[in-house]
Order: sequence, then structure tokens, then C-alpha cells
Amino acid sequence: MSSWRQPLDKERIQVPRGIIHVIEERCKGCGFCVEFCPQHKLVLSLSTNTKGYHHPQPIDNPHCINCGLCTLLCPDFAIYVEDDGLHTPDMVVPINRKEEVQL
Repeated sequence: MSSWRQPLDKERIQVPRGIIHVIEERCKGCGFCVEFCPQHKLVLSLSTNTKGYHHPQPIDNPHCINCGLCTLLCPDFAIYVEDDGLHTPDMVVPINRKEEVQL
């Protein structure tokens, strides 16, 4: 896909970014944030907190789109996203809608 052309006004495109923060001791390991992250930027950690639960761990913070869905879904208020401003994307990738449709 490296041969895909880029828009001429790519520098004008601004994408919101966020920094994911997890309060490990509040987490009970339900996995809602991991399951429903639209960018798949969270995984359950191999380590546990003092209660014995596996807490979420961000895998690629610079690409969090700051949607706040993880914050809304967390029943224990153990995760939040700090606004990191707007950034120009490194590359604009087309969305192939046919691959996403599952019948």
C-alpha cells in the first residue's frame, strides 16, 4: 500500500490525539476498554494489581484518537485520556469498505 497516492492538502488534515492513563489499583480487569477501543490501542497487561486483576496497558499511545470511549465504558473510573492536541498524520490510508463488511 506504499504506492498509494497522498492528498495534496495532507498538511491541513488534523487528527486528535490523546495520552492514555490507567489507574492500575482501581481496575478490576473487566476488559471493556480493551474490547471496545476503536483503534485497538489497549491490551490486558501480563502483570496484576494488588487485587489480582490484569489491568489494561496502552500499546501505542501516539495513535490514540482521543475518543474517550474507554473512559465512558470503565465502571471503576480506572482509565482516562488526556488531550494531546491535533496532529498531522504521517500517512493518509484509504479505507476499503468491502473488507469491513461481513455477511
